[in-house]
Amino acid sequence: MRVFYKLILSVGLLFLVQPLFSVVEVEEAQAETKLPPKDVPYLKVVQLIQGDAMQRQYADALPSLLEELRTRTTLNVDPFPIYIDSFEDEIIFKHPVLYVNFADRPEWTLSAGEIKNLKAFIERGGFLFIDAGINAAFLRGNSRHGQMHSFADWEVSPEVDGALKQVFPDKRFEPLPRSDPFFKSFYAGLPDASTLPEAIREFIINEKWPQGTYSSMVLKHEGRVAVMAMPIMAMGWGKSEFGQWTTRIGFRVREGAEGLSDRLSEASFGGESYETTREDGLNDVIYCEVPGTPAWVEEPNGDWRVFRYYHSQEISDYAHTFYTRLGVNLFVYIFSQ
Repeated sequence: MRVFYKLILSVGLLFLVQPLFSVVEVEEAQAETKLPPKDVPYLKVVQLIQGDAMQRQYADALPSLLEELRTRTTLNVDPFPIYIDSFEDEIIFKHPVLYVNFADRPEWTLSAGEIKNLKAFIERGGFLFIDAGINAAFLRGNSRHGQMHSFADWEVSPEVDGALKQVFPDKRFEPLPRSDPFFKSFYAGLPDASTLPEAIREFIINEKWPQGTYSSMVLKHEGRVAVMAMPIMAMGWGKSEFGQWTTRIGFRVREGAEGLSDRLSEASFGGESYETTREDGLNDVIYCEVPGTPAWVEEPNGDWRVFRYYHSQEISDYAHTFYTRLGVNLFVYIFSQ
């Protein structure tokens, strides 16, 4: 990454370019506030929003996460994003990170100006993150479904894939390995799971989010990750002005029982069935109820399991903690490349 972004990353180096403060004064200020000194230049994140701003989902998500990042790390991040409505906006060249919630852009065909700017932005060391950029086929008929579920197959949404092919025709998205340093860039592993109901704890730890990891697809430029797409994370970031979570999150888990496979193989369902690719390269067949809720699954080993949905305050709080930690990891990872 260009030296410009390296300077942004290092708070220590930023101190060196502040002639009004001695090292001792800076250290004293940090000790008192536990936050970076206000004189250290802000790191700013640019967020793209198109269409009707009143129809946005999770409008308070990114500001809440940036405030958390500012509080928990030494990165002096401005909690207020810079909003743009097109990648043609030249302000993207003044800041290293672009954030897009997939649903905040109704149409993903890029203009000639956007193609030119995005290509130059990435070639200069910029990073593009697309939230909800991965979702399974049965969630794509309605953008709202993809914003309410983190169910993912191991590919980016076709619209995102097509858009980036406009920018870099010869590059392809690839899965980010669960062993990648991204998943340990600040927080490692899962939050304490002892608060979760015993009935779902093992599934969450071993299958849903093993080792605190999450599905991710990336596009690389000159050996570095330049574009990252994930299932929806913004639903877990937002806080109100009173510090309360603004969404309620439930868990979907897979459950089996003796004789269940025989019964489900002959069961009727109200929606459609979809084949989705797992991270191990094998395929699940998902059977849905209207209007797209996963009901049960035929797994590649021949077993059938039902999707069961659990809701409680403990579950919601745990999910918020996980998504927030993952979001902090994301920005630490971006600024440390």
